[in-house]
Amino acid sequence: MPPATAYTKDRRSSRVFMRLRVIVAGKNRVGRRFRETCETIVINAHGALLYLAQPVDDDAQLVVTNPFTQEEQECRVVYLGGDSGRNQGQRVGVEFLTPAPHFWGVDFEQPDWSGAPTRSADPIPN
Repeated sequence: MPPATAYTKDRRSSRVFMRLRVIVAGKNRVGRRFRETCETIVINAHGALLYLAQPVDDDAQLVVTNPFTQEEQECRVVYLGGDSGRNQGQRVGVEFLTPAPHFWGVDFEQPDWSGAPTRSADPIPN
């Protein structure tokens, strides 16, 4: 049996498994405009993996809207996965055209989600 190969490609930012409701708009595979409410599977500062019922092409331009803040992010499809098998749709990876670490409204920030270095709190003197 061949030895396991480690995948060592560095990620630009950490992934967080989180289900968030979002609205996705764009054109499907046949060129028809759509607007769909769906859920994320994984989020990060540069995009997300989500379930999408509409069939889209790789490299398609989409707009993802956070319904809680009404903030929109233009993005492109960078990954087309298989169907979830649970009537949730196809797994689609999207990349923001510009990084947006605060788009998701997550209360915590991953150390690599911002350009500023993180610093631990100074100890409280006695």
